[in-house]
Amino acid sequence: MKHEVGSLRATLSQRLEELGVEERAWPGRDDGFASLLFGGEDFAHFHNDNELDIRLGKQVIAKERLFRLPDSTVHPDRSKGSHWHEIRFNNKSEVDEVVRLVKIAIAGLGRRK
Repeated sequence: MKHEVGSLRATLSQRLEELGVEERAWPGRDDGFASLLFGGEDFAHFHNDNELDIRLGKQVIAKERLFRLPDSTVHPDRSKGSHWHEIRFNNKSEVDEVVRLVKIAIAGLGRRK
C-alpha cells in the first residue's frame, strides 16, 4: 500500500507541475513535507505522501461542502472558519479531486491580492 500511495503522490506531483505548480521540499525534512507554489505564491503543502493542506478560502470550503478530517494529526484543532483544508488521497479518483481543488485554489490566487 505504501508503494501505491507514493506512486499516487508522484502522479499528483506530475499533474500539478503540468498546471505550472512548483513543488519545493523543505530542507532538513524527510517526512514528505513540501510547499506548493503557483506564480511564486505558496498556496498549499504536502504533510506527507497522501495528505495535502490547501488554502481555498472559507467561501470555497463552504460552497464545496468540504469537511475537516476527523482524524487529522497535523491540524486537529483547526477552526471551522479556517481558509485551509486538509485532503487525503488514496486512489486515482481522490487524486483527481485534489487536482480539481488545486485548480480552484490557483484560480483564486489573483483575487486575494
